[in-house]
Amino acid sequence: MRFMMIVIPKGYESAAPDAAPTAEVVAKMMEYNKALQQAGVLLALDGLLPPSTGARVSFTHNGKPTVTDGPFAESKEVIGGYWIIQVRSREEAIEWAKRAPFGENGIIEVRQIQEISDFPEDVQKAAEGFEQLKNNIR
Repeated sequence: MRFMMIVIPKGYESAAPDAAPTAEVVAKMMEYNKALQQAGVLLALDGLLPPSTGARVSFTHNGKPTVTDGPFAESKEVIGGYWIIQVRSREEAIEWAKRAPFGENGIIEVRQIQEISDFPEDVQKAAEGFEQLKNNIR
């Protein structure tokens, strides 16, 4: 089973474009990342720049896109990064999330990644070729 562990750092919604973690924070995170890798569960990971560097594309009822540059005043929580891990169960994914080196400034949301095989047959048929597409990225 694949899970995404989504990092939601408190205060990141209003972080300056050049905000960066300290070397101490990064060193602790690298230890955790290496533990995930050594356990053979890590598939992917990345951090994201603050929302002040981003843009949102929203669609109205008629499908017309509107672009809003960050920061986003209505945001209460934002994504700061993620890990994708492959483990045997939701409980195991939660155990890994509980080991992350966060103090009082973070939340990790654990979400299982939906597989094509989880969908009804008609949806699987509509998504025919998805696995090949996914495997040919990059």
